[in-house]
Amino acid sequence: MQYQITHADLSLVLALERGRSLAKAAELLKVDVSTVFRSIRRLESALGTALFVKSRKGYLPTDTAQALAEQAERAEQALEAARIAMTSGEQVVSGTVRLTCTEAVMHSLLLPALADFMQNYPALSLEMGTSNVFANLSRRDADIALRLTNTPPEHLVGRNLGSTSYVICGQPHWRDRLGESASAVPWIAPDDAMQDHPTVVWRNQQHPGLSPRYQCSGMSTIAQLVTAGLGVAALPDYMVHSLPGVDALSGPLPGCDTQLWLLTRPDCRALRSVQTLFEELTPRLRDAML
Repeated sequence: MQYQITHADLSLVLALERGRSLAKAAELLKVDVSTVFRSIRRLESALGTALFVKSRKGYLPTDTAQALAEQAERAEQALEAARIAMTSGEQVVSGTVRLTCTEAVMHSLLLPALADFMQNYPALSLEMGTSNVFANLSRRDADIALRLTNTPPEHLVGRNLGSTSYVICGQPHWRDRLGESASAVPWIAPDDAMQDHPTVVWRNQQHPGLSPRYQCSGMSTIAQLVTAGLGVAALPDYMVHSLPGVDALSGPLPGCDTQLWLLTRPDCRALRSVQTLFEELTPRLRDAML
């Protein structure tokens, strides 16, 4: 018969993966070193595969051990959530929600909002990823998406949190040269992977002969180049105030206003964890968009 992994096995692998030494794993498990050594060898024999490789850096996990350690962490989190639920009562919000947004939205809008309330939900865990597309939500790789778009996918449901404008921004010393001519300053812009971005469409319409000196794969990277003084760029207004030494050098660019949507799949909207995040994020993000 194929060996059946036990909770004790997972705890053993996780302890050695975290400790990287028999002594540290023994300390975490509150057993002696010889017990850890014999248990790992016994488990490797039962599974028919090596779990750790000993090196000068300690016991390094193989891919199999890493996968087991990840499952052990999930079990650990689930156990902690159950303990909190028993202590706090049945109304506790628990579970793991997978959330996706762009890197710029993550740093400028989402993280400040989460920092304001997540401490109130100790049993709620988030898996967060950054992406510029809706595909991961559609493939059920995420439960919630925070997206800047004027045309949210029809198969998703959610809330419009407000609208952002785009402005040309840069360090103040670019202002006079920009006033002379758009081509008199170096431009920083999205690369070809974002060719449909509203600021790209605006630039092609208003300044068809203008070639950016720098092209980047995301708005956060563009913002970093602007902050470094390498040129000017069109960025969402909610980002400008957080960039040190950077000013808005124009008013809102025509045709670039974009809505911020908090979205989920219809099958997720009844989940208490998703409902809680919607209720907590909505007012905070709406305020941030004003």
